[in-house]
Amino acid sequence: MDNIDVDSIPIISVSYNSAELIEELLSSLRKHYPNPVTIIDGSSEEHWRAIEAVCANYPDVKFIHFDYNIHHGPGMAWAFQNLELQGPVLVLDSDVIVLNRGFIESMLEELQPGMYGVGYTNHVNEGGFDVDYEEGAVRYLHPACMLVNIEVVRQWPMPTRHGAPMTEPMLALHRAGKDNLIKGIQWLKEDFKVDGVNHYLRHDWQGTVKRSGGYHLEAWEQAAREAATMRLHIQSLLPARLAKVVEIGASDGALARAVKEGNPACDYTAVAIDPDNKDLQKGACDRVLNEDVDALGDDFFRGYTDVDCWVLDQALERIRHPERLLQRIRKVIAPGSSIVAVIPNGQHWSVLARLCIGDLRYADSGILATSNRRMFSRGTLFELFQQNGFAVEQGLQMQLTPLQNDNVVAAIRQLAVSVGADPDLAVTDAQPTAYIIRAVPK
Repeated sequence: MDNIDVDSIPIISVSYNSAELIEELLSSLRKHYPNPVTIIDGSSEEHWRAIEAVCANYPDVKFIHFDYNIHHGPGMAWAFQNLELQGPVLVLDSDVIVLNRGFIESMLEELQPGMYGVGYTNHVNEGGFDVDYEEGAVRYLHPACMLVNIEVVRQWPMPTRHGAPMTEPMLALHRAGKDNLIKGIQWLKEDFKVDGVNHYLRHDWQGTVKRSGGYHLEAWEQAAREAATMRLHIQSLLPARLAKVVEIGASDGALARAVKEGNPACDYTAVAIDPDNKDLQKGACDRVLNEDVDALGDDFFRGYTDVDCWVLDQALERIRHPERLLQRIRKVIAPGSSIVAVIPNGQHWSVLARLCIGDLRYADSGILATSNRRMFSRGTLFELFQQNGFAVEQGLQMQLTPLQNDNVVAAIRQLAVSVGADPDLAVTDAQPTAYIIRAVPK
């Protein structure tokens, strides 16, 4: 590609529990290249501070930490969807060591406009496992070192599972007859051989796995499924046509990208609850504001009188005065516009059970997240909107942990009867993990 400054190409790497690997990667890279680097980290509490400290020792290195093991594929996907990237983007494994300058230049020469990417390629079956045949096999661009055109990457499925994180996009290219959009580089194949000749790089295959003890996919897979389900529920309540959206409580930018796919011209503003939130990047959003939502006054809201939909994504339970937020939106919301809100269910059976046995423990996420200031039941949630000028028009339920214990069901029914409440309604309202509602101005 012509007219591209090699030293300005952004570099992405995903890390997990190994400050030593990140130190080796960054120290070797900085001997030869000044490129901006983003480290996407999902390390545990005892490791991530050390990795952050390593990153701070090197110029133009951004460290973004997640409080869970985000894993290789999802980490790349998050970066591709949420960072402000354009043009060529280089992805490197955290266990790559740079030996000589020249490899980015060589890869850039091979990357043509419209191509997905170039790097080390091999062949896999549809399950992502290496095969020793080529006819009928899927060409696989390995993310250990690949230079991609980010605009093309975003047109295909995102990387997923850790063991073969590029399987989904490569399989999609294969099935579409577009595997010519990736290209293998011979010197890189030689560099990546265990006993090969190293021209530019050295790569310790599965270095992260060997040092951290495994892939640990289960927790991430569950969290990813839950987040995707929640996002689809939110989308189902959004208006079909959107010219302007404000999302408060935004966490990862994925909803913004989904909205933009159906409404490319939509003006999307994301307001993070926590001013210190490091995870929310601009991505598909037109702007990102890290604000203390409770401190936002009428002057702020007067700038958003033409918003089609306000998305309150787990925001109302996290601020000091949820009623004031609704009142300020009510003052400026246009007729025909709406609020779509996600609120955890404080009446969930797991909370009732924990209260009963005195085990009310807070956690990093969920109904009892330490960031939550308020708890709402279905009744108090509806009341909150009605008392502040809105009518709840439609609602959906998230049920992530179904109540399948007959003894717990019987106990909830008995408790409801003992206080003169409807036992059937009490059991019903103890089921949802969260409510997703659409409200309109009365």
